[in-house]
Amino acid sequence: MQIIEAIFPEITLEEVFTTTSGAIYQSDKESCWYIDFAGKVARFDYRSLLKLKKAIYNIDIEALLLKNTKSADLEIVFICACDHCYVLTTLEIIAMKELLQGTFAMLELNHIIQDRLYRLAF
Repeated sequence: MQIIEAIFPEITLEEVFTTTSGAIYQSDKESCWYIDFAGKVARFDYRSLLKLKKAIYNIDIEALLLKNTKSADLEIVFICACDHCYVLTTLEIIAMKELLQGTFAMLELNHIIQDRLYRLAF
């Protein structure tokens, strides 16, 4: 988070989910998310975050692990209408998947809590 604060000191960020490999932060003021992963900080709107999730989930990790070729175990993750691209190893793909799963679980949990509180209030 220090990297993001150094780059964007005027932005208030809320941590959504963190692993040892990276973190995702939410900016309510800008209506976007910042992903700190693989040595890079990238800004995503919600649609782009969903596209990233879909792209990562569609990678067949088992096929990458079982292939017998001598080619590198790299995947290029490019999202249409987004400025960011990731070149990830198989282990980084697994770590990114874990980060995105945790993030969307936290967003769903927050939605459930807000829904329950709203129902109790009225």
